[in-house]
Amino acid sequence: MKRLTPYLLALPSWLWLAIFMVVPMVAMASVSTQTGNSIDGYVQSFAFSNYTDAVGRYSTQFMRSLLYGGLATVAMMIIGYPVAYWIAFKGGARKSMYLFLLLLPFFVSFVLRTISWGFLLADDGIVLGTLKGWGVLPADFHILATTFAVVAGLTYNFLPFMILPIYVALERVDPRVIEAAYDLYASRWAAFRSVVLPLSLPGVFAGVLMTFVPATADPVNAQILGGTANTMIGNVIQTQYLTNLDYPTASSLSFTLMAVLLVGIFVYAKALGTENVLEAAAR
Repeated sequence: MKRLTPYLLALPSWLWLAIFMVVPMVAMASVSTQTGNSIDGYVQSFAFSNYTDAVGRYSTQFMRSLLYGGLATVAMMIIGYPVAYWIAFKGGARKSMYLFLLLLPFFVSFVLRTISWGFLLADDGIVLGTLKGWGVLPADFHILATTFAVVAGLTYNFLPFMILPIYVALERVDPRVIEAAYDLYASRWAAFRSVVLPLSLPGVFAGVLMTFVPATADPVNAQILGGTANTMIGNVIQTQYLTNLDYPTASSLSFTLMAVLLVGIFVYAKALGTENVLEAAAR
């Protein structure tokens, strides 16, 4: 019985994953190869051409989503790493308060935060309207319905998911290791490059995974902050499912997106060096 105890304890979580993740994915895989229409119904015909047709039709949206997700992830890393570093090493006794302030806006709904970002970037909003009134910007200047607006919204909405893993990794760095680097006459930059950065790689790795995947598939920011020229693949999938009721096309697009993201993750892990990440995490 003692041998079965760990498996019995893990059974509820495995059942949860099976019911709410595996079963829906199997069902979606079945739908992705069906043919028909929303009026007469869909039948299983193993039409794998749905994948090639969907990818060929929406390749532009696929590439745009990967581009926007990648740009937002890089922006989050550039912004988030210094914030996490400052909180971990300079926050002192107020670290918890800084983390709470960082997360406080995210107690508000994702959609409402994106709409608020839209108000902020509006042509006559608080920022642009004021600058136009001062004559700093021309009257026809705008940010909404541009690539910058969508990427900025993605960066803002997912930024904590980059900061928190990096902060956790930096928090685990032993200060004595850094002091040892200084004792060996290393400069601050050399100590950061040779000691702090390698030890924080697990947090960077986790942060990229937690931000790139949802940012690439997100339909909200492109819909609210972008225009017709900024449509992402998440918007296409949403339209096919809810408006056109074209379930095979939507399912095939979803699976293709998942496959592309998985390949990207594996390439990223290989480039970063999974062995180095695991070794740093073990330390």
